Amino acid sequence: MCIRDSLVIFLAVLLGPFKIHVIEENLEPFLLVCGIAAMTLSGFVELPGEETGWRMEIIEESLTSPLHVGDIFGIPIGIFQIVLVVGLIIYKWHDPIHKAIRKLTDILSVKVLGFLLIVVLGLSSSVMSAILAAIILVEVVNAMPLPRKSKIDLTIIACFSIGLGAALTPLGEPLSTIAISKLAGEPYHADFMFLFNMLGKYIFPGIFAFGLLGVFFLGKADPKDAGMKAADYNETVKDVIMRAVKVYVFIAALVLLGEGFKPLILEYFIQIPSGILYWVNMVSAILDNATLCAAEIGPALSEIQIRSILMGLLLSGGMLIPGNIPNIISAGKLGITSKEWARLGFPLGVISMAIYFVVIFVLGI
Repeated sequence: MCIRDSLVIFLAVLLGPFKIHVIEENLEPFLLVCGIAAMTLSGFVELPGEETGWRMEIIEESLTSPLHVGDIFGIPIGIFQIVLVVGLIIYKWHDPIHKAIRKLTDILSVKVLGFLLIVVLGLSSSVMSAILAAIILVEVVNAMPLPRKSKIDLTIIACFSIGLGAALTPLGEPLSTIAISKLAGEPYHADFMFLFNMLGKYIFPGIFAFGLLGVFFLGKADPKDAGMKAADYNETVKDVIMRAVKVYVFIAALVLLGEGFKPLILEYFIQIPSGILYWVNMVSAILDNATLCAAEIGPALSEIQIRSILMGLLLSGGMLIPGNIPNIISAGKLGITSKEWARLGFPLGVISMAIYFVVIFVLGI
């Protein structure tokens, strides 16, 4: 019964933002409530060798995950701090920053700048982290002379690129860190460059393909469109702080959802053959892909199973706003709704997954 109830919550998280306007307008508290409900229900499910339900370590993780993804000189650095500090910096110096971006647009043209933005951020996100790449993305996109639809299209495509590139090293995102830690022993002895060597041949062409796709979508923008102008900066300090708070709540909610859905994942998902699991991992569009990675990846898997699981998680993470940290940051800053994101994100994710499915499972590359 509890598994069935968890499935109801899962469907509510998936469909609620598209069907109910109030939920779409208050996505962060809605996800938090769903995460609390999922955690509570999971406590009624007993899994051999697994802890489920509420416990102090999960409460601490949900409270601290937004505040700590690493340390710099002993100082804890998290998504909340980065979004807040960079937001305040941009608030203070937004005029020279936006002028520099607009000058760059005049020199390079919108199409060239869009291509470079998608490719460079995708390639560098594994070093500077997906979080910082997303923050740079939204500021550049906001300052570009484009209509709203083109800005949304460019942002979604760039987030797919950032999500792929960030997986190349443990510095990019939690998924890659977890994958390497799970495969550190026999037989893979995964090190810093393990995912780069395993997934690079898929990720690099994908990033450049997304760059070309971005040029195509920017080419469809009408230069006479009244919206073809850079957005004026009109944020207040309160706006900057509230965006950071919303990101904090979003990440905390994803931690609770991932843990709360653990019985569903362990009872059903990981029992599925890798070719089918590749597609089932589309649930990463609404769940933290690091949680799924932790549940599915292990040293007993073959290399092709590991590749297929990771690529499925990475590609589907771009489909909807909750699927990836860059999506969350970008949608919050640019005011992109769930429907606006899904309009391009979902079909682009499905097509990308179909192409990679052929490459991995049919051609065996």
